[in-house]
Amino acid sequence: MHRVSRPLSVGLLALLGSTAAVLAQAATPEADALADKLTAKGEPMPVERVSETPFEGLYEARLESGETFYSDAVGDYFIVDERVVNRQQGLANLTQQADNAERAKRLAAVPEDERIVFRGIETPKAVIQVFTDVTCPYSRKFHKQVPRLNALGIEVQYLAFPRNGLQSGAARQLAQVWCAANPAEALSAAKRGESLSGASGCDNPLASQYHLGLELGVQGTPAIVLPDGRMVSGFVTAERLAGMLGLETGKSG
Repeated sequence: MHRVSRPLSVGLLALLGSTAAVLAQAATPEADALADKLTAKGEPMPVERVSETPFEGLYEARLESGETFYSDAVGDYFIVDERVVNRQQGLANLTQQADNAERAKRLAAVPEDERIVFRGIETPKAVIQVFTDVTCPYSRKFHKQVPRLNALGIEVQYLAFPRNGLQSGAARQLAQVWCAANPAEALSAAKRGESLSGASGCDNPLASQYHLGLELGVQGTPAIVLPDGRMVSGFVTAERLAGMLGLETGKSG
């Protein structure tokens, strides 16, 4: 049985984070042995790497999904928390920064022709990626912001995320959207509550995008990913998003 300890003190997190680069990840026999031992519910964990930390007997484990935790040498006890480094400018969350970078990297690998893009202008000032569900009221509300986002120079790229799973009615509708001759028009129609009559059996990326969303920490829709990999959950106005992106909205106050 794996036992999880929360929280880890800020002091320990800061020390771990500030020395992680120093230990830079030369593999050791002990770390390699632990990588082979790590299991959850009897199944091997998808371990990307295991490395030593400044503390004897404590190892940093990173999974293929990008999640990071700390383990004893046996794999019986885990510390699951965030690494924080105390810099002159203030505290910096290293775990969050690494997660954001990994999220941006994973999304960059999704082919553009598998996304539904609302561009607005030829050369956007910023691009956001949004996991969406056509049956979600907040996703529908967000979609009404897309013309304003485009006018502000923000390109919106949609990915599919049926909240209730791949066997849900929303999943069937999303498959119809992605299989449509004009997916952008079909997506807008579905979000207006209109019925779609097209087929849903084409070669579509619904399953891969849904699983990618789960791996990246999407728990609901809309899940908005900014260019640096930060994820914003739930409905956000166009003006607030523009502010997050450092763009002028032309509005005062």
